[in-house]
Amino acid sequence: MEKLYGKQLEIMATKARLLGLDAVHTAASGHIGGSLSAMDILTTLYFNVMQVDPANPQDPDRDRFVLSKGHCTPALYPVLSLRGFFPQEDLKLFRSIKGHYSGHPDMRHVKGVDMSTGSLGQGISAAVGMALAGKLAKKDYRVYALLGDGEIAEGQVWEAAMSAAKYHLDNLCAVVDVNGLQIDGATKDVMPSEPLDQKFAAFNWNVIHVDGHDYDALIAAFEAAAACKGKPTVLIAKTTKGKGVSFMENNAGWHGKAPNDEQYAQAKAEVEAKLAELEGK
Repeated sequence: MEKLYGKQLEIMATKARLLGLDAVHTAASGHIGGSLSAMDILTTLYFNVMQVDPANPQDPDRDRFVLSKGHCTPALYPVLSLRGFFPQEDLKLFRSIKGHYSGHPDMRHVKGVDMSTGSLGQGISAAVGMALAGKLAKKDYRVYALLGDGEIAEGQVWEAAMSAAKYHLDNLCAVVDVNGLQIDGATKDVMPSEPLDQKFAAFNWNVIHVDGHDYDALIAAFEAAAACKGKPTVLIAKTTKGKGVSFMENNAGWHGKAPNDEQYAQAKAEVEAKLAELEGK
């Protein structure tokens, strides 16, 4: 696949936002706020950074991605479908008993999913295992993991961080989606996690700050991560919860609920208007 850049990535991410909104509204369930904040990160990974082949999703030499904040499948599934792993029509089965597109990633049934996740903190541990396996097998693949800033409160995250540093896993790149909000409110009030950069640095990680909605900056950050040798890298990605929908942005209430018909119509209209603007229509 030819890599996408800049405006091309923004168009793709906007399409993914529409699909995510559709899926959550149809299911009347799902975590839309943190999915919208992560959409640009995932789009950049799958359409510019990662070496993957939808025709051969189990390629042993492929790059791996682990959604450690596993509730954000309304971001992951749309991006996977746009990348060609499965038909977009399948997204209508999101959280439906009739399909396998559950609210958390399912590696057994959904093409393109490298790890089943959901229990916060466990995904990054799985990613560490994948990266260590790659080192032992002398493989060149890279492993990427996306965490939420609320998830950082899980102790297992730091056990994984310690292990990654011990084994010098420079083939591992974690991204923390720092939107500042979790289900119970602001992370600074629920369980303060800052200063994240100093904490990861103390665990001997390479730390890179990045705007999680700036495609050029994300590409540069992922390139810098790949160039770093001898230690794992973490991207501290500043984002906006609910990005792209005015009434969802920076609103913790949209962490894990679906829009009603009126709210969905407004959200869809806003994202469609953005897409039309980007495509010059």
